[in-house]
Amino acid sequence: MRLWGVLLSLLFMSVAAANEGAKESESESGAKYIEMSPKFTVNLAEPKKLLVVNVQLLVDGEESIEVVKKHMPALRHELIMLYSGRPSDEFQTMEQREALRKETTIVIRQTLARMQGAKEHNASDEKGHSEKHKAESHSEDDKSEHKEGFKEAYFTEFLVD
Repeated sequence: MRLWGVLLSLLFMSVAAANEGAKESESESGAKYIEMSPKFTVNLAEPKKLLVVNVQLLVDGEESIEVVKKHMPALRHELIMLYSGRPSDEFQTMEQREALRKETTIVIRQTLARMQGAKEHNASDEKGHSEKHKAESHSEDDKSEHKEGFKEAYFTEFLVD
């Protein structure tokens, strides 16, 4: 009889611990990785040379994740333009690839800011705000540190062929 009591106690304790862990994971939104799929395959400057790169975006906050997903076609376009037509010797060293990763991060930030700025621009025009005010607020946003939103771009595959 005691054995059943101990087993039931352990069962209830494990169920309670599992429920508590589930609540913690639900309350944590945290940063998530979004894969830009399919991977990028672009022509380089040399004939028959290709760059194949898989890009993952680190994004914090559910609203920011939705914004990134919404503007994925524009982000993909900007990265295709950034990567294509470059000489293959720009990708030889780790430092060069890291510089391209940082450039990718900057282009994504600028594109998201421009897309969000266009949305805010249209809303401000309806409210009658001045052009100067919009430009000032946009430049302040660029300088501020974002706690939520797009964080970084990472390469999870990189091939020059």
